[in-house]
Amino acid sequence: MKKIIPLVLSLLLPASVLASESTWEVCDECHGTDGMGGGDPMVPVVAGIPAGHIEESIFAYVDGARLCVNAPRMCETVAALSESQVAQVSEYYAKMVRGSSGEEFDIVLAAEGAVLHQKYCARCHLPPEDEHIAYAIGIPLEGQRSKYLLFALETYRTGDRESLVEKMDEKMKMLKDGDLNKLVNYYSSYKLFD
Repeated sequence: MKKIIPLVLSLLLPASVLASESTWEVCDECHGTDGMGGGDPMVPVVAGIPAGHIEESIFAYVDGARLCVNAPRMCETVAALSESQVAQVSEYYAKMVRGSSGEEFDIVLAAEGAVLHQKYCARCHLPPEDEHIAYAIGIPLEGQRSKYLLFALETYRTGDRESLVEKMDEKMKMLKDGDLNKLVNYYSSYKLFD
C-alpha cells in the first residue's frame, strides 16, 4: 500500500513538491525551518524527535493508521514522498534542537503535571536532550505545542488514535479528568519552569 498511494497522490500535488531541491522545504511550510511548528497551534513540534519515530508517524499517515483530521495536506504531502525522502526528512528534523514552545502555562497545574509525568510517562517519554532519546519508546513531549498535544492525548485516551504500545493504553486509562490539562501545562513549561 505504501507504494500505490504515493503514486496516485503524486499526480495531485504540484510538481514543485516532488521536484523540490530539498525534500523538507514543503514540510517547513507548516513545521517551520526550526521544526517548532510555525504559526498554527495544531501543527506539532517535530524538532528533536528521533528519526525512527518521525518515519513511523509518516508511514502511519500513509497507511491510514493515523488520520489527518485537522490537516489533510499532511496526508497528501507525505503520501507523495519516497521511502528515501521520508528518511531524509526524518533525519533533518531529528537533528534540530527543541526549544520552548513559548506558550503560557499555569505553574500550579505544571507542577501537578510534573508528578503525573513521572508516574505515568517518564519511562517511555524522555526529554529531547536526554542522551538515550534515540532509544526511547515514545517521542519527547516536553516543548510540544499545547493545543496539538491536548488533541493528540485525547485521541489516544478515546481510542481514536492507535497506540503501538499496549502499556500506553493502560496508562491513558489510569488518568483522571483534568489530568491531561495538568500534563499539557507541564510539557508547555519546558525550559521555562524550574
